[in-house]
Amino acid sequence: MPTPRHRVLMILENCSYQRDARVSKEARALTENGYVVSVISPEAGRWPHRMQIDGVTIYGFPSLTFFHGAFGYLLEYAYATFAIAILTAYVWLTRGFDIVHIANPPDCIVPVTAIYKIAGKRIVYDQHDLAPELYLARFSRSSGLLLKLQFRLESLSYKLADHVIVPNESYRRIAMSRGGLPEGDITVVRNGPELERLRGLRADAALRGKSAHIIAFAGITGYQDGLEYLCRALQSLRCDLGRSDFLCIVIGDGDALMDIKKLAHELAIEENILFLGWVADLDLYFRYLATADICVSPEPSNSYNDRSTFVKIMEYMLVGKPVVAFDLPESRFSAEDAALYASPNQYQEFAARLAVLMDDEGLRRSMGEQGRRRIEARLAWQYSIPDLIGAYNRISEPQNQRAFAARKS
Repeated sequence: MPTPRHRVLMILENCSYQRDARVSKEARALTENGYVVSVISPEAGRWPHRMQIDGVTIYGFPSLTFFHGAFGYLLEYAYATFAIAILTAYVWLTRGFDIVHIANPPDCIVPVTAIYKIAGKRIVYDQHDLAPELYLARFSRSSGLLLKLQFRLESLSYKLADHVIVPNESYRRIAMSRGGLPEGDITVVRNGPELERLRGLRADAALRGKSAHIIAFAGITGYQDGLEYLCRALQSLRCDLGRSDFLCIVIGDGDALMDIKKLAHELAIEENILFLGWVADLDLYFRYLATADICVSPEPSNSYNDRSTFVKIMEYMLVGKPVVAFDLPESRFSAEDAALYASPNQYQEFAARLAVLMDDEGLRRSMGEQGRRRIEARLAWQYSIPDLIGAYNRISEPQNQRAFAARKS
């Protein structure tokens, strides 16, 4: 039987277990450190769909993503919350858990699962995203009522959690100021890449032959991720700066992808952009990144992006590639001198930074080497594991459980 207080149920809603690199790395780290881990996540297949990966048991529910706009946003989360509530009860009765680890968004899962605190279970709130700011970034026409609901759910999540995990110092400050949490109730667990991905890494010959300069974007193609700015920067690179000797590959998918493809057509840059879709094979994914000459992180400045860490930047650095990004606080913290920065949301300046790197192979090599050294020395996932396990060990100790209860009362 698992050691008491060492059975963990992890819950995520916004993508499948294998597509959420942060949750899968956390689950593997916990498993390797003696925790018995179950996961609830949206997965293709029958309901509930059960499988095992690397010692982690995954319980899947079918996702509901064919609605759009703010109403669809609410409907998707309502359905997912119901499905998660049913599966949580099922796991509790059949397998058991001592700690519930909830990865947001949405922020409605913590209040729903907090009922298990009555049975002595601990709640870990893993705040991947600032849900109110993400909502504002995704929808140009937002509902004031839904925004207030987002803030209220976030506040409840902070209050009900026994411990909060955040990806960076900006989120820690939000948890302390907006959530009113003491510093000891928050642990920063950065989402760095795994150094193991460098083993046997090589360029992709077929992709390498497509253009003199390969530019790469990798990640979710949502409305908050800046693909519109990237397309306009590529048009400026081609039309204003007279460059046609490049191909930009877009690795990933998301709810904005069809609109971005239409924009690329309207801007007449289809010859210079290639949409590869989601690449599930991580070896192939990193091979594509290793083939690129320049990698890009075009997230615009807003209340969400200014505080968020983009794992794509660190993945670019891992494979030794220079980065062009808008000058956002957390992007600069991640990349430091491994990136050239454009003024926030100035796509023509972004294009100019691309041109500088296209023309200077030595600068590309130097920046790439600086980025890889920074990952190897400080930002790789291996440096985050002790923080994660330390947080778990603290909330698993009986005396600490009593202290947490006293602080929350």
